[in-house]
Amino acid sequence: MARFLLIHGSCHGAWCWRDVIPALAALGHGSLAIDLPGNGADRTPHAQVTLDASADAVLSASTPDTIVVGHSWGGFPVAAAAEKDPSRMRALVYLCAYFPVASGLSMVDVRKRAPRHPILPAVRRSEDGLSMSVDPVLGRDLFYNDCPPDVTDWAIAQLCPQALPPQTTPLDLTNNYASVPKSYIVCRDDQTIPPEYQDEMTRDWPRARVHEMPTGHSPFLADPSGLAALLGRIAESG
Repeated sequence: MARFLLIHGSCHGAWCWRDVIPALAALGHGSLAIDLPGNGADRTPHAQVTLDASADAVLSASTPDTIVVGHSWGGFPVAAAAEKDPSRMRALVYLCAYFPVASGLSMVDVRKRAPRHPILPAVRRSEDGLSMSVDPVLGRDLFYNDCPPDVTDWAIAQLCPQALPPQTTPLDLTNNYASVPKSYIVCRDDQTIPPEYQDEMTRDWPRARVHEMPTGHSPFLADPSGLAALLGRIAESG
């Protein structure tokens, strides 16, 4: 049995993993989903949300036996946690996620390197510049293009503003981060992070560490059983 910590992406919260948790349990695995600071039920003011605090939230919920899964923007908080204390986790799994492809880059820096940016037309910045939201009409096809309509309706209603300061914070990496085993799941129908950019980010990775799903950006809602099964196989592979 493996233990997973599930970390959401921008504008999401622990709620997005609702269908994966029982799917993992059915396979004999334990899992926990948390809200990062300023997301979901966490009411930290956006001005106080930092990348460091997000990393601390990951570490506080992790154990040395935990496989930490980061989705989308969540790839950066989990990477920051690995850099801060690699002893608190067994491995990282990036699920169609941004991750620090080089030391000293922020999530925004990594996003800007992509060949195209499908999410930008849907982004709505707050007047104070501290957060952004996603237009709910455009968000349907960006995030949930292959999800059942009722699931999409439910998910759209849960979206929240996303704090921006941690996404513009550079992350410096050392051997701490390098020491943690990592896997990546490319989502081939992703309408948010271009699949070809996911391929580019992982171009130099060992092929055994790069996996695929035929889904859009939210496999936890489009195919939770398939995602749970793949996570289980990744855990078994070491």
